[in-house]
Amino acid sequence: MTDEWTLKTKAMDIKTVSADLLKEACPVDDEQCVKLEKTAIKIQSWWRGNMVRRALLDAALGAWAIQCWWRSVQTKIVEQKRRLALKLYTCQEWAVVKVQSYVRMWQARRRFLQARQAACIIQTHWRWHVSQSQGMIHSRYDYEVKASRLELDIEILMT
Repeated sequence: MTDEWTLKTKAMDIKTVSADLLKEACPVDDEQCVKLEKTAIKIQSWWRGNMVRRALLDAALGAWAIQCWWRSVQTKIVEQKRRLALKLYTCQEWAVVKVQSYVRMWQARRRFLQARQAACIIQTHWRWHVSQSQGMIHSRYDYEVKASRLELDIEILMT
């Protein structure tokens, strides 16, 4: 209610001052002149206050907009760094898995070759033993004796 009354009073004072200025007549008594000056000063201070508040509001809104933009830029930078770190980690993990795969494959191949060599040695000794003890070759495998060499059809099952 006081604000409304103040605005109405200022409006009347503005009208009075404007009317006096249009008439270009100077008020007769000093009391009225002092009152008009005080009213003019109040109006000017009110107007300047509004302008300062408006400028501060504009500055605050501008700062807020810049802060929002800067936060979004920072978020994008953090996201890019996170993606780069994830990509680097993925590449390293892939390389480790590949190396492990090759090492395991090499170990399995080495074990297979050792087992095959052992099987060949056992077969050779067994065949020699059978041929020495029986005088002829008896087996479930198909053997053909041709001239001076021996052809074998053997299946080796590894479990």
